[in-house]
Amino acid sequence: MKICINAGHCPNLDSGAVGVSGLQEAHVAQDIAQLVQYYLQQANYETLVVQENELYQITDASNAFGADLFVSIHCNAADNRDAQGTETFCYSEMSEGGKLARCIQRQIINNIGTADRGVKSHSGFYVLRNTDCPAVLVETAFISNSEDEAVLASEEGKDNFAKAIARGISDFYA
Repeated sequence: MKICINAGHCPNLDSGAVGVSGLQEAHVAQDIAQLVQYYLQQANYETLVVQENELYQITDASNAFGADLFVSIHCNAADNRDAQGTETFCYSEMSEGGKLARCIQRQIINNIGTADRGVKSHSGFYVLRNTDCPAVLVETAFISNSEDEAVLASEEGKDNFAKAIARGISDFYA
């Protein structure tokens, strides 16, 4: 199986959300994506990591790769510094993307213990609309929340997110 992993945003071009400590979403997403790739390769999945500034470049790369699944990794942010937790988006909850989103969300909540903000349909995300395979967008945790940011900043936290995402992908195929 071919899995395209998109690290959200693009270092030096688009930092994405920035935490109170200055932690940048693009760097966190990049670290988690590389770890997800490592774990999936250990399980004999063929992988491609894409981190580009233009959304069409991301979906074009996934489609050219012939991905069977697409996973976009992000950090959430809100003006309300108390907002925290994990949510996973798919184009439609009644699709294969919805099934994948539930598998990944379940692994993150059960293994990391972030607040469960649920699986949500969102037809407005470009990467969910323009990939040729089941696709999800994972908002790992709120970089704008000091507790969530501390998890995202730690090597152990990023590794735990990567393991949970990789296990969620494996659950999808089980």
